[in-house]
Order: sequence, then structure tokens, then C-alpha cells
Amino acid sequence: MAITAIIPTYNEEDNIERALLSVQFCDDILVVDSYSSDNTIDIAKRMGARIIQREYAYSASQKNWAIPQAKHPWIVLLDADEWLDEVTQKTIVKTVTNNPNEAAFWIPRHNHFMGKRMRFGGWKNDKVIRLFQRDKCRYEDKRVHAEIKCNGTVGELNGVIGHNTYRGFSEMIRKTDRYTSWAAVDRANSRRVGCLDFTIKPWFAFFRDYVLKLGFLDGKRGFISASHTGWSKFVRAVKIWRIQEGETLTDPQTKQPIEKS
Repeated sequence: MAITAIIPTYNEEDNIERALLSVQFCDDILVVDSYSSDNTIDIAKRMGARIIQREYAYSASQKNWAIPQAKHPWIVLLDADEWLDEVTQKTIVKTVTNNPNEAAFWIPRHNHFMGKRMRFGGWKNDKVIRLFQRDKCRYEDKRVHAEIKCNGTVGELNGVIGHNTYRGFSEMIRKTDRYTSWAAVDRANSRRVGCLDFTIKPWFAFFRDYVLKLGFLDGKRGFISASHTGWSKFVRAVKIWRIQEGETLTDPQTKQPIEKS
């Protein structure tokens, strides 16, 4: 059974080559680009990828648009800052060749932060669905942290996805601003926020990742990561409150108002 690799991109010239190299075992490689202004497209073409382009709304929307355009019934989907090691590549081929009953597979993910793999804290035991059947799976319609919804059973794959979370601290700040805005819009109609959302919940998120999940063993990176988790929860709560008070949030990248789903 043949496999299509799908990689969404926007200005990923620093990452795209590694991602593409790791999916050369696939029979069709599809780069879904949001009109990059750097060398992303040139690199992808040089490496034999098929290119389609669409303006970016949010991750789940972009991926759901791309999935039906896969040529083959099985899909390996990677973000541009992710990659597969050789063992995982072979495991994917073997799994698909055996025509499994499962419609999708969870794959463990090793997250790298500021140049080093994070072994503890909130990113420990991370896993994502990145191998699935084209005609049985779609992403849930959420702007942030959307996961695959599957018409069938989901298995576990014995492999690893590498993930370079942020290219630097500045990118971390920019993405946090954008993701918390999207997440706030997704959640604004679900419930009112209160003092606990501004105080106890951010603090406990830090404590959970840094102490209970042993994030302190990752050194400075562990402290920064745990602090970032708590800060993100605080910022998201503030933005939800502002939406409920009538404020319209603007996407930090596009400068356009974020519409409710």
C-alpha cells in the first residue's frame, strides 16, 4: 500500500530539508505551503516534492484541506519542524505493508527546546497521530492543539518523531501570542473565567511541569518551559475575559480579526 507524506509550510527554509529527507521513503510527498516568502518552495521543488498553496487560516483547517489531495490511502503527516528517524521510517513501511486493521497510529514525539531534547516536564511522554488513513481521518475543527478524529481504531506505533519546538526565544514569544489568541477564541463561549484562572491555575501548571513531572532535571530549559506553560495559561485566561467583555482579538501575524468558529 502506497503512502503520501504531507508537510504544511510557511517560511520553513531552516527546517524543511530535514523533514523532507525523513519522508523520502514515501511514494508521494506533498508540501502544503502558505505562500512562503523565503526559499521553502525552492528547497521543496529541488527535493522532488509536489507543491500546493493556500492562504493559512489555522493548522486544522490547512491540514483538512490537504488530506483529500493525497494520492495514496495512507498518510504520514509531519509539521515542517518535525522529522522521522530511520527506524521509524522502516516501521511505518512495515506497518502499512501488513494492511493493519487500525485506521491511525499514535507515535511518540521527542521535543527539542533551545537546542536540547527535553526528557522531563510537560513535554515528556508526548505523542501525536501522524500515520493515518486518508479516507477515515480528519482533524477536529480547533485552532490550537487539534487532534485527529478517526472513523476506526487507533493503534500505537513503535517509533519516534523528532520535534524542534522553537527556533529561538523570540519565536517562542511570537507563537505564544498567536496560539493563546486562537485558543481564547475557541474557548470564549464555553465558560466564564474567574480569579482561579488568573492565579492558581497558572501557578499549578508551572508546579506540575517543574516539580511533579521533574522538569527541574532539564535545567534552565526545564524552568523556562514550565514558566512558559504557566504564563500561557495566564495570558489565555486574560484574552478569554477580554473577548467576553466585547473585545475583538487580532491575529498577531496577519493583523486580521480572529473570527469565532
